Amino acid sequence: MRAVLTWRDKAEQCVYDLAFKPDGTQLILAAGNRLLVYDTSDGTLLQPLKGHKDTVYCVAYAKDGKRFASGSADKSVIIWTSKLEGILKYTHNDSIQCVSYNPVTHQLASCSSSDFGLWSPEQKSVSKHKSSSKITCCSWTNDGQYLALGMLSGIVSIRSKNGEEKVKVERPGGSLSPIWSICWNPSSRWESFWMNRENEDAEEVTVNRYFQEIPSTLKPAVYSSQGSEAEEEEPEEEDDSPRDDNLEEHNDILAVADWGQKLSFYQLSGKQIGKDRSLNFDPCCLSYFTKGEYILLGGSDKQVSLFTKDGVRLGTVGEQNSWVWTCKVKPDSNYVVVGCQDGTISFYQLIFSTVHGLYKDRYAYRDSMTDVIVQHLITEQKVRIKCKELVKKIAIYKNRLAIQLPEKILIYELYSDDSLDMRYRVKEKIVRKFECNLLVVCADHIILCQEKRLQCLSFSAVRAREWQMESLIRYIKVIGGPPGREGLLVGLKNGQILKIFVDSLFAIVLLKQATAVRCLDMSASRNKLAVVDENDTCLVYDIHTKELLFQEPNANSVAWNTQCEDMLCFSGGGYLNIKASTFPVHQQKLQGFVVGYNGSRIFCLHAFSMSAVEVPQSAPMYQYLDRKMFREAYQIACLGVTDTDWRELAMEALEGLEFETAKKAFTRVQDLRYLELINSIEERKKRGETNNDLFLADVFSYQGKFHEAAKLYKRSGHENLALDMYTDLRMFEYAKDFLGSGDPKETKMLITKQADWARNINEPKAAVEMYISAGEHGKAIEISGDHGWVDTLIDIARKLDKAEREPLLMCAHYFKKLDNPGYAAETYLKIGDLKSLVHLHVETQRWDEAFALGEKHPEFKDDIYVPYAQWLAENDRFEEAQKAFRKAGRQGEAVRVLEQLTHNAVVESRFNDAAYYYWMLSVHCLGIARDPAQKDVMLGKFHHFQHLAELYHGYHAIQRYTEEPFSFHLPETLFNISRFLLHSLTKDTPLGISKVNTLFTLAKQSKALGAYKLARHAYDKLQGLQTPARFQKSIELGSLTIRSKPFHDSEELVPLCYRCSTNNPLLNNLGNVCINCRQPFVFSASSYEVLHLVEFYLEEGITDEEAVSLIDLEAPRHKRESKWQEIASNTSQTLRLDEPLDSMGDDDPFTAKLSFEQGGLEFVPVVVNRSVLRSMSRRDVLIKRWPPPLRWQYFRSLLPDASITMCPSCFQMFHAEDYELLALQHTCCPYCRRRVDDPSP
Repeated sequence: MRAVLTWRDKAEQCVYDLAFKPDGTQLILAAGNRLLVYDTSDGTLLQPLKGHKDTVYCVAYAKDGKRFASGSADKSVIIWTSKLEGILKYTHNDSIQCVSYNPVTHQLASCSSSDFGLWSPEQKSVSKHKSSSKITCCSWTNDGQYLALGMLSGIVSIRSKNGEEKVKVERPGGSLSPIWSICWNPSSRWESFWMNRENEDAEEVTVNRYFQEIPSTLKPAVYSSQGSEAEEEEPEEEDDSPRDDNLEEHNDILAVADWGQKLSFYQLSGKQIGKDRSLNFDPCCLSYFTKGEYILLGGSDKQVSLFTKDGVRLGTVGEQNSWVWTCKVKPDSNYVVVGCQDGTISFYQLIFSTVHGLYKDRYAYRDSMTDVIVQHLITEQKVRIKCKELVKKIAIYKNRLAIQLPEKILIYELYSDDSLDMRYRVKEKIVRKFECNLLVVCADHIILCQEKRLQCLSFSAVRAREWQMESLIRYIKVIGGPPGREGLLVGLKNGQILKIFVDSLFAIVLLKQATAVRCLDMSASRNKLAVVDENDTCLVYDIHTKELLFQEPNANSVAWNTQCEDMLCFSGGGYLNIKASTFPVHQQKLQGFVVGYNGSRIFCLHAFSMSAVEVPQSAPMYQYLDRKMFREAYQIACLGVTDTDWRELAMEALEGLEFETAKKAFTRVQDLRYLELINSIEERKKRGETNNDLFLADVFSYQGKFHEAAKLYKRSGHENLALDMYTDLRMFEYAKDFLGSGDPKETKMLITKQADWARNINEPKAAVEMYISAGEHGKAIEISGDHGWVDTLIDIARKLDKAEREPLLMCAHYFKKLDNPGYAAETYLKIGDLKSLVHLHVETQRWDEAFALGEKHPEFKDDIYVPYAQWLAENDRFEEAQKAFRKAGRQGEAVRVLEQLTHNAVVESRFNDAAYYYWMLSVHCLGIARDPAQKDVMLGKFHHFQHLAELYHGYHAIQRYTEEPFSFHLPETLFNISRFLLHSLTKDTPLGISKVNTLFTLAKQSKALGAYKLARHAYDKLQGLQTPARFQKSIELGSLTIRSKPFHDSEELVPLCYRCSTNNPLLNNLGNVCINCRQPFVFSASSYEVLHLVEFYLEEGITDEEAVSLIDLEAPRHKRESKWQEIASNTSQTLRLDEPLDSMGDDDPFTAKLSFEQGGLEFVPVVVNRSVLRSMSRRDVLIKRWPPPLRWQYFRSLLPDASITMCPSCFQMFHAEDYELLALQHTCCPYCRRRVDDPSP
């Protein structure tokens, strides 16, 4: 680092303070009782500002550049605009010591001997706060939240932006160490540095403890033209964790300089960082560079010193003749201004020189003046070594690194021999002060260059040997060699170039040229030497003959390729020049200096940073290719070219039939296709083939030069290979042209291949047309069907002959698949496949067409009606399904389906459905019973299913009553149903029917209707059964309360036998028959009341048809004389019947039959003859017309005026009014579900 004076001026009075305008164009000085405004570019005094009556002590500019403030011994503060106009003035009680603007809110802090004030343009008055001691200096934090005040008493007070004291730092020196200057570091990115630095003693800890590895993803440091750092090496990392206020302690660092001659650093919390730094002078001013990387300090030592951000002294900026009262850095630059006691104003430019070293792919450079970063140019990996002293020189060689510090030289070595290892450790320390221009390190020595002299020292600081040159040494470079015997290449100002070996006293003169040497490099084989002279000319010599091989202008540096003897590069004039052999130079734009050339990588130093530039060696490779020098071109390509260049080399070598080079190049680009071609050609060569035309034809076909390949195939007599090539490539038109008017069979083959190709490339329309023209109907149908092209399939199917059965069947299959059954039927009819046609109708559920076909061809009856019945059953159309099963002759299957449905209904407690299904089962069993072989079994099932249907039909009401909250039936109906069930369940109880529910319903309804005896019986029965918990309380209560009722039943509820007129008990041990005449009761299927019907049987010999005809005759009855006598008196009218008892019933023969045929323990049925039948009225007789083999059943109504309705389908009896109501509700019979509007029985 060196300081260059830019301009200097002298004021008449002491310069106490100064401030830069934020854009750096103007400088405001506090000199005497005036402010002086300077132009920073040339030091011109623009304008003196008068406004204060006494000495101006301080000045500060706002961050936005709109205004600045000055404070004076006259106790006033003046606010000035950027146009140098005073706009506001306010005062304190004492002289103003310092002023400072908040960098964020532009709030002005002004400090006097006894207080400080806070003012902003938004407020009218100044907010003042008392101070316990004289304030000498102040500084705001970067975020404008806190203000630090330095006191004469040695105390630092940290205040909020409202003036409240947050932290008070009482320093050990107290008033003996008054604070004279403080400043917050303007950068907030030093926390990682300080966390590593804290609590460590810089003097006691060895240097190698501070090296750390830098991630390879980091960008290199970028510098401005003056060499100042513009970007940190370590990037700031994103932190997703919640932030708290404690983080500010690491972000805000306060530097404090006191007259105890110490420099100290503090966190925002007041905690000191590290130890105090001794200054050996009284500091009067302290300021940071814009980014906080350096500190300026001036004072009683009459100079300005440059320190690192952590307090390491780097050097002197400028020596003065009197005390330095103020020094500041121009914003965002390396310019420093200094103000002195004697009024001198000095403006300096700081120039930071580049300190670096390079060896092959390792580059070491100085960073932040005290650190060394070693960069691996290939992997971009970096390592930082923290020396904590000014780094003066750096040298690197293989696994050695030498760093010269002010008082010593440190020698580092790598931990391992791994070429990628970046871990360094201290090997030796040479604790001596050296002055040298250049530093070089070898395996066991360091070389110091001092003007014309070279000194070789061992690592223990023992001088091994020394060389004296004729002229100034301009360039020195280690060119390798065994440890302890390395060779050095040295260039002198007088043009002499020497080679020196470390273990030899004698320097070898390689050559002498007329111009001074700027840069040197030797080729890999040590045969050629490249020199850049002071005229920017690159000269290349043969070392052995001293002959000048060639020279090129506009060069500032040169480097040989370490992997290729004949290639070098040089830079200059903003261009990179690459030269191979004696070919012309290839140029491309590149800024900077070339310092290394390794393979395809060129190492370039530009703007103080080193970068590895990947440069494809394409140009020289193509220069060799143009001359068909394939092997030399391959050697150049190995240094680094693009994949495209490799492919071009491979193709060129292949066309030149240089198979060895082509094979290597194709291996490099991993082109297996061409490698297979080369291997096949080599195999054919081994077998004795020598036709180069055929080999070249194969190459052309692989390269896509098909016409050239076809010509070569034809020339070599292999036309078939050309034809195969065209067809494989789907170039059918070219193939046809190649064939001309050839064999039609080959033309058809071509069309088929073309269609296959069209199909593969997803051109199905074209493929179909081609297949049809080639006669491949099957493939055309398959494509059309897969794509759903019905129209195309129709055209194909109609054009095909009916003898072509297979294609037509494919068409029909696709018609079915594409939901076009009409066309499928047409196709099946065309080929006469009636069975497939039947299956088509069944699959598409076109039952009418199927039935019509079945009528014409009865052999397909099973194929039609069985699926039809299954379809009906799946759609809950069971009645139609039974008919279909019957038509198909599958009676057993019909019964099995219904039995399963019935079982499911019972299990699911759908007892109404169960009754309906059992009735249907009984009907089917009756139908099957016509078969004499199954008559007895089926009739037994019929009666069983009829009985179950009646039970479940009745139990449906009981189940709804017990399970649902509301009853839909009258109490009398529930009473009758429960009695009916109780009398019917004398044996086994069918599945699903609960005796508990039945008895519970009977008990409840009996009690409600007055049948107390029956209710008591029901409750007693329930006590012996396992009852659900929800009934137990009700049953127990009912059992108790029924005891209070009379032990008899209401006479109104007692059922009457209409045959013998006997009143039957409510609880009948015989079941649902009369206890006297054993005549079975006939119940209403809705209310379950006993109907006034008596069943009679026909006398033997009378057929059902004759009986019906006799009943329909309606024979007239004899009129009987009226036996009634009417007697009238004055007070009353009396009607008397004068008829003997034995004359009753003489008119009705059926009644006579009832009278004379009853009695006995056995049931004696009522049997009538023809005369009785003839006497009956048609409206009094109900006939159950059962189909055979059952006989019809006849019932006579004994109360003709009470109308009874019988369902013509299930033959269940109802009161006419009940049936009409139920029919209105359900539009069908409630028992068999026959629709009311259905005319069939």
